[in-house]
Amino acid sequence: MTPEKPPTAPPAPPYVPGHGLLTGRTAVVTAAAGAGIGGATARRLLEEGADVLLSDAHTRRLKEYEAALAAEFGAGRVAAQPCDVTDEAQVAALFEHAERLHGRLDVVVNNAGLGGSADLVAMTDDQWTAVLDVTLNGTFRCTRAALRRMRAAGRGGVIVNNASVVGWRAQRGQAHYAAAKAGVMALTRCAAVEAAAYGVRVNAVSPSLAVHPHLAKVTGAELLTELTGREAFGRSAEPWEVANVIVFLASDYASYMTGETVPVSSQRA
Repeated sequence: MTPEKPPTAPPAPPYVPGHGLLTGRTAVVTAAAGAGIGGATARRLLEEGADVLLSDAHTRRLKEYEAALAAEFGAGRVAAQPCDVTDEAQVAALFEHAERLHGRLDVVVNNAGLGGSADLVAMTDDQWTAVLDVTLNGTFRCTRAALRRMRAAGRGGVIVNNASVVGWRAQRGQAHYAAAKAGVMALTRCAAVEAAAYGVRVNAVSPSLAVHPHLAKVTGAELLTELTGREAFGRSAEPWEVANVIVFLASDYASYMTGETVPVSSQRA
């Protein structure tokens, strides 16, 4: 008997239109200079009716993406503020600007993260510290700043952090990144317990593989092929597919969810 030829990977589904889930809300998104999950999330928030403050450490790309979104959605609904999340003064300035701009803060998406690959025995302290400072400490700084303002305002709010399946599953060369993302999950749970009394929800998404041009540029083709092969759909996620889940967590549809990490993954192992 001739073995059946395996089916080809199904294509990505059609783009889902907005449904006004966040009309009247304001949002801050870090690492949102156009490429990847942050940029896709900013666009989805706008499509769902929110006014969005983009943030990123890459000023040129940030301004370019701000201009592109403003042309599409209106200059009054999009603004940008450069921010390096490893710098506490810049984090404070970001959230001060958000409140000056809109008079309120409803949604914060902590997307900033730094990757890299090195076996543990060869990893330097600087490599370890750089990944932890952006990915975990940066999420801590932004979560702390957001919670202080949301608590003081008394209107509740939502924080969504970007974790990773690598925080649960081992991958060679990713000890620093895995530790940071596992820390983001633990931070999310603890922050949620503290924030609940103030009507603030804190959740996280945990994507597996969402390929975009910048990731493809810095990741070897062989590794991307290997990682794609682990996905049940035979393809990586589109960044907007992860953004869809972030939007769900930011919306009132997730009103009884807090402290959760939601996988956005089709990984088989």
